[in-house]
Amino acid sequence: MDKLIIEGGHALQGEVNISGAKNSAVAILPAALLAGATSTIKNLPDIKDVANIMDILIQLGADVKRDGRDRLIINSSGISTYKVDFELSKKLRASYYFIGALLGRFKKAEVPFPGGCDIGVRPIDQHIKGFEALGAKITIEHGIIRAEADELIGASIFLDVVSVGATINIMLAACMAKGTTTIENAAKEPYIVDTANFLNALGANIKGAGTDEIKIKGVERLGGCEHAVIPDQMEAGTYMIAAAASKGNVLIRNIIPTHLDSISAKMKEMGIGIIENGDSLRVVANGRPKAANIKTMPYPGFPTDLQQPMSVLLSIADGTAIINESIYDGRFKHVDELKKMGAKINVEGRIAVIEGVKKLSGSPVCATDLRAGAAMVVAGLCAEGETAISNLIHIERGYEKLEDKLLDLGAKIRKVSEEE
Repeated sequence: MDKLIIEGGHALQGEVNISGAKNSAVAILPAALLAGATSTIKNLPDIKDVANIMDILIQLGADVKRDGRDRLIINSSGISTYKVDFELSKKLRASYYFIGALLGRFKKAEVPFPGGCDIGVRPIDQHIKGFEALGAKITIEHGIIRAEADELIGASIFLDVVSVGATINIMLAACMAKGTTTIENAAKEPYIVDTANFLNALGANIKGAGTDEIKIKGVERLGGCEHAVIPDQMEAGTYMIAAAASKGNVLIRNIIPTHLDSISAKMKEMGIGIIENGDSLRVVANGRPKAANIKTMPYPGFPTDLQQPMSVLLSIADGTAIINESIYDGRFKHVDELKKMGAKINVEGRIAVIEGVKKLSGSPVCATDLRAGAAMVVAGLCAEGETAISNLIHIERGYEKLEDKLLDLGAKIRKVSEEE
C-alpha cells in the first residue's frame, strides 16, 4: 500500500493542464458498444476508472487499442457476450452504463451491481424505471441485474429525482428504440451534453441535452465516429481549491469556464481572486479566505464532488461556515480525518458546521473515497508539517498524475511504499 507524503506550507505557483472528464469518459466508453463499429475517443484521462472500463470492453469482446497517452480506438463489432464479469463490475460505479449500452444494442444485458465509492445510498431505481418504461423486463438475483426485451419502444419517462446516471443510461438504451423517448426532469450536467454529442456523432438523434427535457428519436443503426472528451470540471475545481488553500497563484489551463461558474462565484465570495481568460482561469490567493455557506445542488449548482475539498478551504477560513450536503447522505466521512489535523467541524446528518482555524497540522490520514482523497491532498498542502495519506487507490480512480502535476506547481510531495 503506497502513501502520499506532503510537506505543507508551500504556495502552489505555475500552470496546470486539466485532463479529460472522468464522468464523461466512463459513460462514453460503454456508449461506443452501441455502434458495432470503430470509434476513436480522444482526451481520455489516464486514470483507474478508465482502465477498468477498458477491461470490461475487452472482456465483452471489443478490440481496444491505445493510440498515444489519451487516445483510444474501440472496434465493438466483435462483441461476443452481453454479460459483464462480476469482479470487473464491482471495481467502479459507472459499470452500470453497460446495462443501457448492451440493452440498447442486443436487447439483453447482465451486469453485476456496481462498486465505487461508499458515499451513501445511491440506488439505481430510476435507471430501472426508465428501462422498464422502454419495455425491458428487469430481474435482480444474486447481485446481478438482468435486463431483457423483445423490442424497445420509446416512452415518456419522468425521473423522480435528478440523476446523472439514470439520464445517461436511459439515453443509451433509447438511441435505437422504436419511436421517441422523452426524459423529463433530466440531469443537466456537462457530462450529459458530452455523452449526447458523442451519441449524435454516432448517428443518434438526441435533442435537449443540458436542459431538463431530453428527446431521443430512435434510429435503426449507429456507426463509428471520432470524439474528444470535455475537460474535467472536478479536477479543475480541485486545483482551484488547492491553489487557494496554499495561498498560491496558479493558471489552470484546458477548461470550460462556464462549467466552473458555481465554484468561481463561491471562491470570489470568499475573497479569492479568480481571473478568467478564454479556456484558462487564474486563481490568486494572498491572505486567509472568508467563511461562506455552501449547499450542494445538481448542475449548475455547487457540485457535491467538490464539497469535500471545499470543506478543507472553509476549515482554515475566517469565520464559521455551514455546508448543506443535499445530494448524498454519506459524504462527510472525511471529517474525522480533518479533525485529526485540527479542523473544528460538527456534523449533524447532512449539515456540517465549520469553525475556521488559522492552520491545520500535518497528520497520518486516510482517503475514504475519491473526493475525500482530494480533500486530504488539499489539507496536506496547506497544513503545517507533514501529512501522510493512505488508501491512494481512491485518488487514482479519478485524478490523472496528481503527484506529477502538483510537483510541477512547486508542492513538496512524494509517493512512498509501505516499507519506506
